[in-house]
Amino acid sequence: MSLTFTLIQTNLFWENKEANLEVLKEKILSIKEQTQIVVLPEMFSTGFSMQPTRFAETMQGNTVEWMRKIAAEKRIILTGSLMIEENGNYYNRLVWMLPNGKTWYYDKRHCFAYANEDKHYKAGNKKIITQANGWKINLQVCYDLRFPVWARQQKDDLFDAIIYVANWPQRRSYAWKSLLVARAIENQCYVIAVNRVGNDGHNIEHSGDSMVINPLGEILYQKQDDEDIFTITLDKKTLEETRSKFPFWKDADDFMLK
Repeated sequence: MSLTFTLIQTNLFWENKEANLEVLKEKILSIKEQTQIVVLPEMFSTGFSMQPTRFAETMQGNTVEWMRKIAAEKRIILTGSLMIEENGNYYNRLVWMLPNGKTWYYDKRHCFAYANEDKHYKAGNKKIITQANGWKINLQVCYDLRFPVWARQQKDDLFDAIIYVANWPQRRSYAWKSLLVARAIENQCYVIAVNRVGNDGHNIEHSGDSMVINPLGEILYQKQDDEDIFTITLDKKTLEETRSKFPFWKDADDFMLK
């Protein structure tokens, strides 16, 4: 059983929703290959902004509706994070939009205190494992990558892939690349990671380095610096053979998240 992902590594217009949505729509509609899941970066409509009072929307807002229309038109699952306001709180929310208009979502668990994200956004407290074509997929956002327990497999309920969406700076790209490989190896799963490129509103450079990694930690795709649209089909048989030949997951420690 296979699953096809398209990764969109793109520059983002700083705090300019209209420009970002226009360009991203063009990129998504330009995809010629048959694909099932299209992955956008973290805060794809604004960049990694600490201005949710100005730019956050509700789940009934224009950007979520934009995702709904494109997912329906292209018959894809469309995912990426954006600022969401709910019950007086702001979230860095990864939306998982199905082609039938139904949504799942994951609120970023680990807010990046170094950039004061914790002062503007409320941390999520629920781990989300979604499903597509018989695959179980763990949804994660950027800084979550530094906390392996949050992404760790439970040996009685294994998932098949982790998606990371990010605005991860170039100056810490070594950590980004190393930790992504580690997450794939320790969880014996695929990792699909989409990062932005270009400078943001604070003159912070992003090198992209979006990646696809197999359960052995081997890099199937990596792109540095340039914008790119890349489609790849992943085989669940390869995943199952890896886990059968190297059943390390059976020896994992039991644990409980609070």
